[in-house]
Amino acid sequence: MCRIFETVIDLNKKKRKPDEKVVTKKQFFVKENETISQCLERMKAEGYVPIRRTERPIFRETASGPECVGRQCVFEGKLILSKGEQ
Repeated sequence: MCRIFETVIDLNKKKRKPDEKVVTKKQFFVKENETISQCLERMKAEGYVPIRRTERPIFRETASGPECVGRQCVFEGKLILSKGEQ
């Protein structure tokens, strides 16, 4: 159920091959039994720093129409590059 969307940007650096892609932005979804601080720790462990937080509504179709039953918290993270890679 949890999908991770990734933005891929080509960084043409001397250390990398010209056709090599580096993921610099990634979306992290707060899982069902996870706190926000646990999600932020997971981001940090993967080498990302949060730059945006959004909440998406979760809808359920009922007889009277769509009904909002909850929210899903999503963090967008930016890859932390070392000074040599910048």
